[in-house]
Amino acid sequence: MSGPSIGAEAPDFTLPSTADGDVTLSQFRGKSNVVLAFFPLAFTSVCTAEFCDFTDGLTDFGAVDAEVLGISVDSVPTLTEFRAKNSITVTLLSDFKRDVCRAYGTLLEEQFFSRRSYFVVDRRGVLRWSHAESELGQKRANTELIKELENL
Repeated sequence: MSGPSIGAEAPDFTLPSTADGDVTLSQFRGKSNVVLAFFPLAFTSVCTAEFCDFTDGLTDFGAVDAEVLGISVDSVPTLTEFRAKNSITVTLLSDFKRDVCRAYGTLLEEQFFSRRSYFVVDRRGVLRWSHAESELGQKRANTELIKELENL
């Protein structure tokens, strides 16, 4: 995965979201840490389990002052339906043009969707931790992500 380096400023972006308008990464600077959770496609079994887990763990993420943002190449209407069907409360962002996936080095060019990848960005906007799954069917547990946030 070639993307931003740990310790570097996280590449800023603005994407349309399921949260009534665009979301810009830098809007969280000085306010909260952010977990960027890139995922392949809505409605797949692992992605559904992953975002249901995130929803169930939002209180735990809040306790370490972190927002969770899901990013996929799906359209906003698809992501909105995915959220509704699965009672997901995490904000989902549409990288339909795949620019953010490319900036973070997560895009699988041949499949044209993102590898499941995680980035922890501190409240100063600095990338502090990242992980890319080697297999599409794998995902990190909330406890692992929270541990990284506790280390900030």
